[in-house]
Amino acid sequence: MKQHTLIDSPYGPLTLVADDGVLCGLYMTDQRHRPPEETFGTRHESLFREAEDQLEAYFAGELKEFTLELRLDGTPFQRSVWEQLRKIPYGETRSYGELADALGNSGASRAVGLANGKNPIGIIVPCHRVVGANGSLTGYGGGLDRKQRLLDFENGTAGTALF
Repeated sequence: MKQHTLIDSPYGPLTLVADDGVLCGLYMTDQRHRPPEETFGTRHESLFREAEDQLEAYFAGELKEFTLELRLDGTPFQRSVWEQLRKIPYGETRSYGELADALGNSGASRAVGLANGKNPIGIIVPCHRVVGANGSLTGYGGGLDRKQRLLDFENGTAGTALF
């Protein structure tokens, strides 16, 4: 049974979605590949307290790694990409090609990019840490401006905490 809540963030409202009490979605309001609102289930405020606390600590610059239980629903390949995303350390980036290499399929950088774009749990599963082979910003469901802000924040070049 799906349930959701809305929380404030430095990027505007975030929708958190859980399936049977396990976080399965984090979406920005104008995010590409955002599922329809009616699929988020009923609104529930207290179910998401741990996720809210960890996100608040992240935005305050106090949390570098999320420890939430997640349900990542997708194809086996997508799930393998999303697991690789979770291994990218805070403040670091990886290219699509590096992720493909880590998966043992050096020719799969485009497929990695497509899977990255379908990541259902943005920020927590840090798809914003993936860049082009030359370090350029490429694609982000929440927009390149948000991606740059997240990377600057994690690299300590944003000036102050976001939240």
